[in-house]
Amino acid sequence: MTVSLEQLRRCHVAVDLGAARTRVYVKGTGLVVDEPSAAAINTRTGALIAVGSFAEKMTGRTPDYIRVVRPVSGGTVVDIEMAQRMLRHLLGEKLRRALRRKPRLRAAACTPHDADPLAQRATVETLVGIGARRVELVDTLIAAAVGCGLPVEQPTATMIMVCGAAATQVAVLSLGSVVTAQRVPVGGEAIDHAVVQHLRHAHELMLPSQSVRPLQLALHGNGITAGGPESTLIHGLDVATGLARSVHVDTAAVRDAIHTPLTAVLDGIGKVLRDCPPDLVADLTDTGIMMVGGSALLPGLDQMLRDATGMPVHIAERPDVCAVQGLGAMLEGKITPLVLDPLSE
Repeated sequence: MTVSLEQLRRCHVAVDLGAARTRVYVKGTGLVVDEPSAAAINTRTGALIAVGSFAEKMTGRTPDYIRVVRPVSGGTVVDIEMAQRMLRHLLGEKLRRALRRKPRLRAAACTPHDADPLAQRATVETLVGIGARRVELVDTLIAAAVGCGLPVEQPTATMIMVCGAAATQVAVLSLGSVVTAQRVPVGGEAIDHAVVQHLRHAHELMLPSQSVRPLQLALHGNGITAGGPESTLIHGLDVATGLARSVHVDTAAVRDAIHTPLTAVLDGIGKVLRDCPPDLVADLTDTGIMMVGGSALLPGLDQMLRDATGMPVHIAERPDVCAVQGLGAMLEGKITPLVLDPLSE
């Protein structure tokens, strides 16, 4: 890891600014914030109306002078001022007062593996703006691996797949570092977009944005693998007439639409395995792939990866909070680094 465990133990708070959700872990308290990364503002006055879950529910339902914005995109803060305002309201006055009592507040934050210096700087400035005197950046891949209990510090290969809203990161870890990694710009949002486009082209139906994920879950029994119900009733807006309409959607066609963006994820896994040393690939035949992130819960995705790679695929117990829980474990000093004694001559 680029940041030592000793530096992380001095931090007081850990933040995971994700494209879909923002999570905050306070040392000694645990996970205190787990809310959508959304804020609603009044464009006439600039006032902040709502943040988190309530702001997300307002998406697509607001008058023209209220706008719902997402200050984080692809794991990168794109609007620093709005991200700071959102964080302040998510933390609440009571918790902010408790953090201000720290003489030198230190914070740790997750950043994507290939984040450029500008993206890292935006994350640092966001946390400095809410009172942090020092900010340590930790690779999301390592934090998520620690959070789901993988032996990151050991000289054995562990493969982790972080399924985010905007992108999917695949990496092989060993000795506390990333051996090889690949970022695929396909995540939960791309899968949602594929479903929306399929319904628009095949059924001339516009689907409400908040109905996409329930539709995916309706593909059970086996999710995106064959064996679920043959059709599902969907309510939406007719593209031609503008009237409300309900159609029976063939779930097999929806599964095919979802498979299309997921082929890029399979290509990313193949590239990581090709770039990985043979000794580590041999370890992966036993340990397999660990899936974390909110999109890892997409039904049937794990089975599709098993069929495509022939390796065991596991889903973390709580895949959506693994990254911030891993940061929290580092803050609490629960991770023991591997100690290498120098050889004596």
